Amino acid sequence: MASIMEGPLSKWTNVMKGWQYRWFVLDYNAGLLSYYTSKDKMMRGSRRGCVRLRGAVIGIDDEDDSTFTITVDQKTFHFQARDADEREKWIHALEGTILRHTLQSNHSTVLCFLQSVGLMTETDPSHFHLQEAETGFVPSVQDFDKKLAEADAYLQILIDQLKLFDEKIKDCKEDESRCIYNVLSCESCVLYHVCCSLQSTINPVDGVFQPAPLNTSVVSASAMPTQTTLPTDGAQVCKTEQRPSSLPMGPVVTVMGSLQTPTPNSTGSGPSAPSSSVTSPSHMNIPPHSVPDFSYSSSEDEFYDVVLPTFILERRSLLEMYADFFAHPDLFVSIAEQQDPRDRMVQVVKWYLSAFHAGRKGSVAKKPYNPILGEVFFCHWDLPETEDPESVSDGPLPWSSKNSVSFVAEQVSHHPPISAFYAECFSKKIQFNAHIWTKSKFLGMSIGVHNIGQGCVSCLEYDEHYILTFPNGYGRSILTVPWVELGGECNISCSKSGYSANIVFHTKPFYGGKKHRITAEIFAPNDKKSFCSIEGEWNGVMYAKWATGENALFIDTKKIGIVKKKVRKLEDQLEYESRSLWKDVTTNLKLKDIDAATEAKHRLEEIQRAEARERKEKEMQWETRLFHEDGECWVYDKPLLKRLASQRH
Repeated sequence: MASIMEGPLSKWTNVMKGWQYRWFVLDYNAGLLSYYTSKDKMMRGSRRGCVRLRGAVIGIDDEDDSTFTITVDQKTFHFQARDADEREKWIHALEGTILRHTLQSNHSTVLCFLQSVGLMTETDPSHFHLQEAETGFVPSVQDFDKKLAEADAYLQILIDQLKLFDEKIKDCKEDESRCIYNVLSCESCVLYHVCCSLQSTINPVDGVFQPAPLNTSVVSASAMPTQTTLPTDGAQVCKTEQRPSSLPMGPVVTVMGSLQTPTPNSTGSGPSAPSSSVTSPSHMNIPPHSVPDFSYSSSEDEFYDVVLPTFILERRSLLEMYADFFAHPDLFVSIAEQQDPRDRMVQVVKWYLSAFHAGRKGSVAKKPYNPILGEVFFCHWDLPETEDPESVSDGPLPWSSKNSVSFVAEQVSHHPPISAFYAECFSKKIQFNAHIWTKSKFLGMSIGVHNIGQGCVSCLEYDEHYILTFPNGYGRSILTVPWVELGGECNISCSKSGYSANIVFHTKPFYGGKKHRITAEIFAPNDKKSFCSIEGEWNGVMYAKWATGENALFIDTKKIGIVKKKVRKLEDQLEYESRSLWKDVTTNLKLKDIDAATEAKHRLEEIQRAEARERKEKEMQWETRLFHEDGECWVYDKPLLKRLASQRH
């Protein structure tokens, strides 16, 4: 038996209704995961059973770092490793085996289908190299990614044609015409499932599409190599080359563009609030069984050339999305109004937990534009029931008042992509400084985002600084109806007062469960037991249980009002402000003119590339506009803390 891995795992048995120890052997060549009651039984060849891995789908549970499942032939097997590291080793080995044997079965079937519907010929230079496959060639992940993008483009062609047929079908009485309509409808559906199948094959761990058993007569198992190396970097998984369709069949999407690290709104950490000067784009209501449009996405160093559905685009910049942390400015400034350090920590937690829901007015996830290096965004909020006193002439926004919450953001780095932002309220003597470096990973039908960085809430009257981190985000079901969830453990701590909080954003468990759950614990200095426990949904209602035994509503995000941010009109903005930079892209996306939007995006990218080349030739470093690097952090040049200190002196 040509095993590549063996060792102990626990297997769930329905008979015993519990976990039982088994010795497992993974046979790479046969595509089998065999199990024995003990290692001795394995040595004697007394096998208890086996799991066939061709076409299998691996599932993992973010709530439990040691369990995983294998689903194949409409059966699900549950396994438990000793720890997360051991589970990762098994999953990596299983991925390789699944990929190899699924490629064997899917390779020829996809080719035959594409040829049968006339989308590929034997002489096509982009052919899957069938003859090479018969002699041992295994298509790479990039080959499959190219075909996925190509299938997306053909799918869009069929969608466009079906829209034209829809307009005429009511008046159509000829049987032949109706037959053509039915054929095109079927081909559209099949192509859509081909996309899902290819996507699932690229990453079978997180794929949700399970192919049926297929005929493997075209490519034999003996022709396959004995080892397949799976790429672990998202950039390797997602690369594809520019392949615009040459078929003259109406408006065709350009299969190009690339995906930057998805941001907290598409992944959950930055909600979007309405603006007073520009109407927020409406959320698309997607009817059941509809096939999404596909369009361009923007660029980043983690992913290249990944085509996303149009409705994922937020039609505004990531920098503007970060402003939505302050969609409830009254909660933010109320931190400084609390007299007791314990109350201030509780209020920080309340503001923090309210900062993620504002943009989630619909169930469809949105993806913002990736900021250009040097891009900035300015806005402010006027607090409810406050007078309009004098402006802050030396503040970040000279046109805002002392009672306003002012916000500035800048894209301070392109590689890696780092955004820095700052907010303050002069009258309340409170400020916030943060930087986020988003690092993404492609997960088959999902996108995961690791938000690296931190924020700092500073209450200047009390000389307190609350350091906080951000949750990871996940964009799920990106090929169908995308939705977003947050995951991971975050911390808030104040070194001066000693108060701290642990917040856990729970991803949806693999076995049922609810979406968007959070739990939080707030601790007093040197206490191991929390004085406040919070649970609920970050985009819904959260309840607090106090050490006294009292249970009370902590915050209801569905009932608290969102304060509109105020942004200068386009004609008053600087050329490198977000809305001014992206106005052509935004306008064309609203008009659903994808070609024009892509062209406008390319113009911005070309300008950025030209400036980068010029700096390289002149050996010049990029100079940021509003922030500077301080150790591992990015700090606003003129924070309220520094300005008040200079006034005292």
